[in-house]
Amino acid sequence: MEADKSRTPAGSGIEAQPQLLRALGMWQATAIVVGIMIGSAIFIVPAEITREVGSARAALCVWVVGGLLSLFGGLSFAELAAMMPQAGGQYVYLREAYGPLVSFLCGWMFFLIQQSGGIATLAVGFAKFLAAVHPFTVWQQKAAAMAAVLALTGINYRGVRQGGWVQTVFTGLNAATIVTLVVLGFVLGRPSPHPAVSLPQPSGLAFLSAFGVAMVASFWAYEGWNNVTFAAGEVRRPERTLPMSLIVGISFVVVVYVLLNLVYYRVLTASEVANSPRVAADAAARILGVPGSRLVSIAVIIAVLGSTNGSILAGARVYYAMAKDGLFFRWCAAVHPRFHTPHLSLVVQGVWSAILVLLAGYEALFTFTVFAAWIFYALTAYAVIVLRRKRPELPRPYKVAAYPLVPVGFVLAAAWFVTNTLIEKPWEAGVGCLIVAAGVPVYWLWRR
Repeated sequence: MEADKSRTPAGSGIEAQPQLLRALGMWQATAIVVGIMIGSAIFIVPAEITREVGSARAALCVWVVGGLLSLFGGLSFAELAAMMPQAGGQYVYLREAYGPLVSFLCGWMFFLIQQSGGIATLAVGFAKFLAAVHPFTVWQQKAAAMAAVLALTGINYRGVRQGGWVQTVFTGLNAATIVTLVVLGFVLGRPSPHPAVSLPQPSGLAFLSAFGVAMVASFWAYEGWNNVTFAAGEVRRPERTLPMSLIVGISFVVVVYVLLNLVYYRVLTASEVANSPRVAADAAARILGVPGSRLVSIAVIIAVLGSTNGSILAGARVYYAMAKDGLFFRWCAAVHPRFHTPHLSLVVQGVWSAILVLLAGYEALFTFTVFAAWIFYALTAYAVIVLRRKRPELPRPYKVAAYPLVPVGFVLAAAWFVTNTLIEKPWEAGVGCLIVAAGVPVYWLWRR
């Protein structure tokens, strides 16, 4: 089995250690893309999007635009992933394009709250939906969430093959359930019998601002497509597999999300969608009655577990790459001699995520990083242009289509989104900036 050949700095004392194995094929890589993207958000956030823009048509436009931007980002990342198929993915691309400080700040944000907080948030969501099936106390829910994090960490500790196999199973079950709901929605779904209630519909500049705010929820639902690049060092034939998994996976999710929203608006009015805390469950109940609501609960549990597993598998590879650069705990660069996994990085991530499960209010901090994450997405997409000029000699098995329109379009759209968030949600944007800025002194301490 081919080993990851990402660099190890001289004098680190880990040169003789076993290497990561390239054990993930096309199906597993695509399952990581799809499984991480389809979490609980698509079953909930359509309500927030509809409230912001005021109509079903405008809400569908939000989903389409968010999906196209995600695809543009995926196409840009695909060139970088095929060019530098190393563990750490996005962290590596930022390092090569802008230097270690920028890449460290991205990795710092991933570890401190975005990736670890995302794992914790998903685990808590799993426990809450599980409590809907069988009542649990608050502390029992927290225990169930922590158990899910530690169990999935244990599976990925045992090997990337095991983690990839679990990811494929969860993603397959989740996709089958959602496709079933979509088909039944179009075949059996009937328009809502309740009269439509008009929603406030902004116009002009107010509509553009509302559209930008709605995009935050859309991006949350589409979040995670970049994670497969983190595990690039364990993907077979990465020059082909990584671009294909990004393109196929993101395209599939965009189509599924749009169709699922069409089902929502087919059986519910826009006002019912806007006022529903569990849109998918209400729509399924309208189509199939009580069994429909149970079907959605099962779908959400499967989706959340799949997204959690994929996030655990991918995230640990970023801290492994940081440790190899001397910008994280050095021992996190170790590879297990038997399982060939970054086992200590997985353990650190699992413990920190479990701690976040216990902390109150971290979900709010996690939403703050959506703003900061898109700054790094924009920088990574622009790295395609930077590296074509800075490192023209590097082989590029895949080149982004319609260059430079795709990466430039993604960067401009991300700049608009970031600017709009600064104007409309200055508090959230400010906290996101502070989280990233707090990493600067930490970076210099680690460098010393």
